[in-house]
Amino acid sequence: QVRFVESGGGLVQPGESLTLSCVASGITFSALTMAWYRQVPGKEQRELVAVITESGGTTYRTSSLQGRFSISRDNTKSTLYLQMNSLISEDTGVYYCNRRFVQTTWGQGTQVTVSD
Repeated sequence: QVRFVESGGGLVQPGESLTLSCVASGITFSALTMAWYRQVPGKEQRELVAVITESGGTTYRTSSLQGRFSISRDNTKSTLYLQMNSLISEDTGVYYCNRRFVQTTWGQGTQVTVSD
């Protein structure tokens, strides 16, 4: 059974940092391209945030995200990370991890709120 458990979210002020974690099970984690997604307030669709390949290559949806976020993975722990720096209010949302190309199930996500 495929399962993703996200954690690490919280309420922070603009400019602060957070590190999200996602533990995956039921998949061959090390062989998969993985990604972080987020669902921002007012939008129904989750949007892609960052991608990491099996070999560690990374891409980000926008240049702004690339300059502030860092995706990484620990294949020995089947865990995906997202280091988020210089957070802005537009980063507020629920963050999810999943496979990049096939999403059959979603975890509960972790809430990130950036506010004064």
